[in-house]
Amino acid sequence: MAFGSRDVDAGVVLLLGGRSEIGLEVARRLAPGRTVILAARRSDDLDWQRRELGLSEAAAVHCVEFDADDLGSHQALLEKVVAEHGPIGVSVLAFGVLGDQARAQEDAAHAVAVVQVDYVAQVNILTSLTNLLRAQGNGQIVVFSSIAGVRVRRANYVYGSAKAGLDGFASGLQDALHGSGIHLLLVRSGFVIGRMTAGMEPAPLSSTPDQVADAVVSGLYRRARLVVVPRRLRLVFGAIHLTPRFLWRRAPR
Repeated sequence: MAFGSRDVDAGVVLLLGGRSEIGLEVARRLAPGRTVILAARRSDDLDWQRRELGLSEAAAVHCVEFDADDLGSHQALLEKVVAEHGPIGVSVLAFGVLGDQARAQEDAAHAVAVVQVDYVAQVNILTSLTNLLRAQGNGQIVVFSSIAGVRVRRANYVYGSAKAGLDGFASGLQDALHGSGIHLLLVRSGFVIGRMTAGMEPAPLSSTPDQVADAVVSGLYRRARLVVVPRRLRLVFGAIHLTPRFLWRRAPR
């Protein structure tokens, strides 16, 4: 897929969530001639991901240990990447969990664990990352929201509330970064057919990791503020807010 003549920001491609299917597809498209850093738990077990990026002509692929729950380690991780590999060009925040809604309704610790990864950890690393990029003077960030956060549904309100919070934080951060030379791309997708949703019945207007990655990379080249995948979901987003609450309460996942 052709993305246009304008390039993304030069520097390291940092994938936070080194096993993410969508994240890896984004990294593959950005890999040629670049250094890619895969950040994940059990970082010594990313051989397949390293090979895939090597086949995509990455100049180098390195793996670093990243625990989203260990908030105190985030700043040091980012500083280590820059010290060892140079400035960060594109950061992709592709970590997260769906969690189990039924369990979360009964188990407060599980509900908090979902929100910790899908919202608190993202806010923490975004804050450290943007401070680093401000000092650097440039850089691009990809943040993944979801249709689940556009209007939170009864069927998945724990995950949806975390995505709603992240969406609001990223939107406000975009405004705070205006004129700084830093570009933040917010991605709102529908149901994505992949490992994370295995065993679930695909929803209408579903997409694949390939389709999401194409939209993300196109958005990076265009310096877009928002991409919606698939595009037709924009109409659905409008309808969501007009749906009466007594009907919305019955909405499936």
